[in-house]
Amino acid sequence: MAMGTLEGKTALIFGVADHHSIAWAIAEKLQAAGARIALTYQDRFEKNIRKLTADQPHIPLFLCDVQSDEQLDATFDGVGEQFGGLDILVHAVAFASREALNGRFVNTSRADFQQSLDISAYSIVAMAKRAEPLMQARGGGAVVSLTYQASQRVVPNYNLMAISKAALEASVRYLAYDLGVNGIRVNAISAGPLRTISSMGVGAVRTIFDKVEESSPLRRNISAQDVGDLALFLTSEASRNITGQVIYVDSGQSILAG
Repeated sequence: MAMGTLEGKTALIFGVADHHSIAWAIAEKLQAAGARIALTYQDRFEKNIRKLTADQPHIPLFLCDVQSDEQLDATFDGVGEQFGGLDILVHAVAFASREALNGRFVNTSRADFQQSLDISAYSIVAMAKRAEPLMQARGGGAVVSLTYQASQRVVPNYNLMAISKAALEASVRYLAYDLGVNGIRVNAISAGPLRTISSMGVGAVRTIFDKVEESSPLRRNISAQDVGDLALFLTSEASRNITGQVIYVDSGQSILAG
């Protein structure tokens, strides 16, 4: 997609942890297409984020724990004050405890279940609610989230995160229905496995990469840049009539029966 595709647009991106993050690949693609970007960060990743943006001091950074309504309010208020509106929201946030990603799903604790659903699925609802008036000020906008095919079929050890992704995908559809009247589109990207901080917490994750190379139609794993390219498309005018969808970028792995 050509440079300047997102010229004059503003994007708020949640979920950058380090240079391997899918959210960072998306940020780079959107910025290269002309968008102004703002990033959020968690306390534990502040050093990484400041290092990533050291040569770009113009990028606003917002401390935001998505379980905190106060920090979410402050983040979106800050974006409104600095940019006067918002065109693009990227939701790349998910969490499940290491214990909930190993062993038997039936042993999932109530506390782990509630925490994962709150961070991984409810957070997009909380963000969309705050983004809506900022996007209305611009005549519409685009929201993009990240999911994984384990929402639809069993991937051993993905366990609780699969449940959270299923809830996320349903939330995308309902948000698309609610926000469409205001010209706001909401979609999700179902990416193939990638080597990120979060994926390394899934038991036996390395065997998943091997399986994709051995059996996917394209016989190769994807890159974070592939996800960034799709996010760029979904946030541009080229996808102006696409909403409520889960779109796969996974070398075709999701079409296989098993």
